Amino acid sequence: MGLENFPDILKELIIENLANLTEVSDELGCGESTLSRYTTGKALPTLEMTVRLADYFSVTSDYLLGLNEENTASRFKRCPPFSKRFDEVLKYFHISRYKLQQMTGIAESVMRYWVQGKTEPTIPSVVKIAEALGCTVDFLLGRKK
Repeated sequence: MGLENFPDILKELIIENLANLTEVSDELGCGESTLSRYTTGKALPTLEMTVRLADYFSVTSDYLLGLNEENTASRFKRCPPFSKRFDEVLKYFHISRYKLQQMTGIAESVMRYWVQGKTEPTIPSVVKIAEALGCTVDFLLGRKK
């Protein structure tokens, strides 16, 4: 399982929920063409859109992204801004950005922008960090209750 399964999982969720691209895109406030690019594997969603999709379908982010074969969704809390959550996660794991950079290959300067709230990580970066820390994407995002 991995990110390459995301398009198929998203298509399955749309079908299982008896929805179509128009309904889902209207509900999420994104363009139908954007959603279509996700279902064809031409694009990955942003961090915000990943959470919105997971919330819409009541699934874990890890399941949606193809990182976990089971949907262990329960109730989720609203995600804090990634800049705040990333700092909390580093403290939780007692790890520096420098050490995380060594573990993931993601530049420390990029992580600094995340902490400053200037940018947000891409989905592949979030997955890489979750794998390096041995946690779920939902935990990393602060989505789990």
